[in-house]
Amino acid sequence: MNILIVEDDLHLAEALKQIVEEQNYIVDVVHDGMDGLYYASNNEYDVIILDVMLPKMNGYDVIKMLRMQNVSTPTLMLTAKSEILDRVAGLDSGADDYMTKPFAPEELLARLRALSRRQGEVALDTLEFANLNLNLNTMSLSFNGKSVTLSNKEFQIIQLLMMNNTNIISKETIINKVWGADSNADDNNVEAYISFLRKKLFFLKADRSVNIVTIRQVGYKLDEV
Repeated sequence: MNILIVEDDLHLAEALKQIVEEQNYIVDVVHDGMDGLYYASNNEYDVIILDVMLPKMNGYDVIKMLRMQNVSTPTLMLTAKSEILDRVAGLDSGADDYMTKPFAPEELLARLRALSRRQGEVALDTLEFANLNLNLNTMSLSFNGKSVTLSNKEFQIIQLLMMNNTNIISKETIINKVWGADSNADDNNVEAYISFLRKKLFFLKADRSVNIVTIRQVGYKLDEV
């Protein structure tokens, strides 16, 4: 699943990010309502986790604007407020579910899965590209019956590439999604892990069917040979 987290509490945002990344979900994190509205309007997500009390634009207004733009992404509102009227206000604004802080990570994950199903989409266990299969539960890559286990960052990068099919993924996007926008990772880190993945494809003999193509000064994409 692709998840957007809109939370201004940096510690909580990082905790939420870790919880969902442990499920091998891809996560974007922003810290104010305006950025949340921009990301949700311009990217495809399976679920949005949206705080109510946000700088620049509160969560109620964010979800109202999204629904006015016909963005129907299932949204879980997360807030310290627990009064019935606050819950009603969130749901009436267009949210699909409501959780109050503090919360149990297990309940959060269950609600995310439920919201994804509510949209009529069942989370896939595998991704496939030209007979190359990525198991999202075991983090293993396989081709024609042969498989290899990936490291966490290898897994996240190949998942990004396979989910975007033959579209180009920039190095900046890879850094932001795999290492985080606040990390010290640079192009060299990305290039190193792309090299690791190419070696895995060679080991699987999948390089005869699938290439990770470098688009100079832009990024990478998958290409079927």
